[in-house]
Amino acid sequence: MQSTATVLVYSDDADTREQVRLATGRRPASDAPEVQFIECATLPAVMKELDRGGIDVCVLDGEAVPAGGMGVCRQIKDEIFHCPPVLLLIGRPQDAWLATWSRAEAAVTLPVEPVEFAEALASLLRSRLAVGA
Repeated sequence: MQSTATVLVYSDDADTREQVRLATGRRPASDAPEVQFIECATLPAVMKELDRGGIDVCVLDGEAVPAGGMGVCRQIKDEIFHCPPVLLLIGRPQDAWLATWSRAEAAVTLPVEPVEFAEALASLLRSRLAVGA
């Protein structure tokens, strides 16, 4: 398994990005690699980083403004070749069907609950890194 994983975090809210970093810690699980973050507050920044490559998982805020994470997810699934898996942050549990529409691999509700978030992120990292091995 690789020693570090790169996680792109998209939210226009600095507090949400901080919740993601704190919930992840250095690594989301003992069998997952250490994580380094790339934080983006705008859609153009997300697209630039994805075009650059090297992203293992995307965490997208479904409540971001003006480009919500659900729409961003659907867009990157259509436009980015070998798009990394997406963990979507949703406002309500009832929005899970929208996460499915957006083609996100996983979804957790806001505010970020650290154990639930870390488990979801670790699962996506394991699957992504297993495919790349």
